[in-house]
Amino acid sequence: MERPALEVADIFRDHGPAWREANKGHVSLGQMKVMRAIERCRTAALGGHVARCDNAACGHTVIAYNSCRNRHCPKCQGAQARAWMEEREAELLPVPYFHVVYTLPAPISGIAYTNKAVIYDLLFKASAETTLKIAATRRHLGARIGFMSLLHTWGSALTHHPHVHMVVPGGGLSADGSKWIACRPDYFLCVEVLSALFRRLFLEMLVAAHEASRLRFFGDHAGLADRAAFDAYIAPLRDIDWVVYAKEPFAGPEQVLRYLSRYTHRIAISNRRLIAADEKSVTFKYKDYRIEGPGRYTTMTLDTHEFIRRFLMHVLPKGFHRIRHFGLLANGNRAANIAKARELLAMPAPLKAPEPENDEPCVLPRPCPCCGGRMLIIETFERGATPRHKATPMPPVIGIDTS
Repeated sequence: MERPALEVADIFRDHGPAWREANKGHVSLGQMKVMRAIERCRTAALGGHVARCDNAACGHTVIAYNSCRNRHCPKCQGAQARAWMEEREAELLPVPYFHVVYTLPAPISGIAYTNKAVIYDLLFKASAETTLKIAATRRHLGARIGFMSLLHTWGSALTHHPHVHMVVPGGGLSADGSKWIACRPDYFLCVEVLSALFRRLFLEMLVAAHEASRLRFFGDHAGLADRAAFDAYIAPLRDIDWVVYAKEPFAGPEQVLRYLSRYTHRIAISNRRLIAADEKSVTFKYKDYRIEGPGRYTTMTLDTHEFIRRFLMHVLPKGFHRIRHFGLLANGNRAANIAKARELLAMPAPLKAPEPENDEPCVLPRPCPCCGGRMLIIETFERGATPRHKATPMPPVIGIDTS
């Protein structure tokens, strides 16, 4: 894949030192580690390997530097997503799948930034409990369901916008596990009912967290440490509609996989969305959801330091899991529940992939760019080291004056 002309790493390398100096004392250790990882990703600082085409007539040689594997790095998500997707593919069932989104109102997002671990966790728990409870109610579905939840904390303009995406099979097991109960092909659950219960459960959990002194308040929100002030702050939220919506069901397992490949390992902004950067600003593509039609796709220019601030706003707390499974798909009993669902749906057991041979040479996933042959790794080198082999020189691009 061709390297983008502009990367987040370029912006961090050029402007990161000045940004860190200007924000000294206000940058978390986690944010500092993310910046350093992205700056060093796929550079000699992390070491790498040399690969050569196994076609003797070609012998094309490339040098590839190691990735940082940080979950916030724009360059490191593709390989991780592919490996994760291979595991999920074997778990899909021959039923409609629905996409449900739970969003926090702006006043909650305002205090979530300094309470990420607590409030993001409550978002997961309240949305999951809501979905499981309503689905189990006989008048709605009357089934034990399972689903996967994905946390996103951003809007298209890199603003702070915490919300959960759910991918939900359209049905579940009966209470005794003896049959599969399917929902309607084009309808999952009533979003108005989901919204009302989600609002109640989340606010109950939020008040409990405040009573347990698990929330921290700073700046304009410092006064919310007082219980009366906090109750007054959240009181209006009890009377508004919280945004919960269900999209049309996916058109088959293949579309589910395509969706998951885009969403599971997505970060706040990809390198492909970057357009330009100079000493003062960064311009990128974004989607304005307030506009319908093609006009919603436009560009935004931010001051460089503001761009960095917004990017780092979405660094998750250490150890926080942004992909979680609930109900029948919860990690402890997932395999047994999927096997039971397959049996009730008369679905054949998945074929096991063959075990790789121990003496199989290390082969890159991408073929030789010259002849399409296999690219075999012939050397690895440590961090900061220089490889013994040289890369094949790239031919000059015809028609471009390089003088």
